[in-house]
Amino acid sequence: MMAKTTTTTATELREFEQMLAQVFTTARDGGPRAVGPAALDRELWSTLAELGLARLTGAEADGGSGATWTEAARLLVAVGAGAAQVPVAENDLLAGWLLEAAGVASAGVSSAGVSSADPAAVRTAAVLDADGSARHVPWARDADSVVALWESADGWRVAEAPRDQVEITEAENLAGEPRDHIRIDTGTLLGAVVPDAAPAELLLRGALARSLAMAGAMERVLELVIEHTTARVQFGRALGKFQAVQHMVADIASEGALARAAAEAAVDLAEEFGFDSAEAEFAIAAAKSCAGHAASVIVRNAHQCLGAIGFTTEHELHRHTNRLLSWRAEFGSTRDWDEVLLAASVAAGSEGLWPLLTAATS
Repeated sequence: MMAKTTTTTATELREFEQMLAQVFTTARDGGPRAVGPAALDRELWSTLAELGLARLTGAEADGGSGATWTEAARLLVAVGAGAAQVPVAENDLLAGWLLEAAGVASAGVSSAGVSSADPAAVRTAAVLDADGSARHVPWARDADSVVALWESADGWRVAEAPRDQVEITEAENLAGEPRDHIRIDTGTLLGAVVPDAAPAELLLRGALARSLAMAGAMERVLELVIEHTTARVQFGRALGKFQAVQHMVADIASEGALARAAAEAAVDLAEEFGFDSAEAEFAIAAAKSCAGHAASVIVRNAHQCLGAIGFTTEHELHRHTNRLLSWRAEFGSTRDWDEVLLAASVAAGSEGLWPLLTAATS
């Protein structure tokens, strides 16, 4: 499915980023709800719904804002930087997209009884196994419905299951975010047929969303490290004056910048060629791989720079580093995407490798 084109100007994007920074900084610094297990931040979700951000890329006829991945990328970076406890990617870019691909969203009220035009509705998405189960489903316990994708005798189907039809076993990732195990009786669902490429695109969309959120988290980690090493004095001078610390901070900055650049390049190619293109697949694999490898360096260096305080509940750092370690394993591990890159490079051969690597600038 080809992505929509955008006419958003550079000025409008800057203003959009400034607005996002204000919203998520306020939520991040909002007090007690920023500490503890990552339960859904209902207050922030309500704010996002009022601003048209909860369903940013949805069609306007279905209650969305009609934006593209260009705007969604900025939103996801802000979500990552704010350690925001909201399912923006799951609700909009995964579940919402599946409903549109299946032609369900335009029906007004879904089979789950949830209005497609309700901006505050919370949805998540899951690919079901043959027995109707799925593991590590983000935010399932907090969702009003689960948009399920499963393979039937006549192809892949999509349906929206209301919360009371979903059997949930609660689980969490390393950051404490809900990653529940679910089971749904698909025999009770009236699924709409979707193209066979839907599972592959869902994986790519999820990987790109996590890459962007990780880039945002990395930028916030860099800010925290700079603040600490500038203010903290040891042996008569600031930590940032020590060359070893400077090297670690520089590595954090460079790895984060690479991850952000790779993710933004993948967004551009997905917008231009569509998620079903070889260009987008390679770029998204590169983005997720870069983010995964960067996370190892950034988490290690950040905690070395801050020492024990970075592990405490009261300090913000661990909220970002634990998310980085968790997100790098979601929608394909770093090794998985490294193998995709290797296979694509070998298949391209000596003549096709350079054009493949430079697709973002061609």
